[in-house]
Amino acid sequence: MKNLLFIYNPKAGKGSIGTHLGDIVEIFSEGGYKVTIYPTKCVGDGEIIAGQWGGEYDRIVCAGGDGTLDEVVTGMLLHGISVPVGYLPTGSTNDFARSIGLPRTVRKAARVAASDNYFKCDIGRFNSGYFVYVAAFGLFTDVPYETDQGMKNIFGYSAYVAEAVRRLPTIRSIPLRIEYDDDVITDDFLVGIITNSESVAGMKSLPGSDVELNDGLFEVMLVRSPDNIRDFNLIAPAILDRRIRSENVIRFKCRNITIESDEPIPWNLDGEFGGMSDRTEIENLREAMEFVI
Repeated sequence: MKNLLFIYNPKAGKGSIGTHLGDIVEIFSEGGYKVTIYPTKCVGDGEIIAGQWGGEYDRIVCAGGDGTLDEVVTGMLLHGISVPVGYLPTGSTNDFARSIGLPRTVRKAARVAASDNYFKCDIGRFNSGYFVYVAAFGLFTDVPYETDQGMKNIFGYSAYVAEAVRRLPTIRSIPLRIEYDDDVITDDFLVGIITNSESVAGMKSLPGSDVELNDGLFEVMLVRSPDNIRDFNLIAPAILDRRIRSENVIRFKCRNITIESDEPIPWNLDGEFGGMSDRTEIENLREAMEFVI
């Protein structure tokens, strides 16, 4: 039999994954796999286990939110492990799962994870680490990892919105030098989102409608600090609806981007805190990870 490592986050979403373990293992077993199960104990545990154990298995499957998937993929890439990855999306928003068309129910997602239909997807390198689908800084980007888990379980994406609205009075622009491909921008920015996904924080409008997950390109959105209240009021509509134009909302595609600031700024990677950095080099690693879809 083939060997499968199943890493799951017991606290993701509403924490109901435990009630499905018997069904999941049965489905994997029917697919010809001998299953090893590991529940994560703390933040970063998935990265450690995937890196230390993953090389001994024919397939790795993780269950949880996008943050759990980020940990598993990062652990694999840091240790040079190249096996197909299955994903059971049991988190609050599951942006990446939507992008690659995974089922929302656990049993259906488990059947997909045990199948032999593969997709090679781009992955982002973030300095010495990695992210699966989004790296972001600035206004609201700390909301997902500081929003109470209980609130996320009950209200889902609405919890993110509520927390973002609460933070409106704390807006602060960040002076940055941004170099991408052959261009350079120097200005003050409120937010930046570098993504390889059809959805970010549950909103398809952020990345755009022409996203290809294996084209070697990121979709980038930068929000420049406005000069007056009229320009500020145009920013939110321009972010949510591409038909509305604002000179402060900048969008482009690129393979590589370097962002420099005078002081370290906090980053969000795949919905979780990604550390502080004053010089961030981001590179698109084309088709670096094979997912089961």
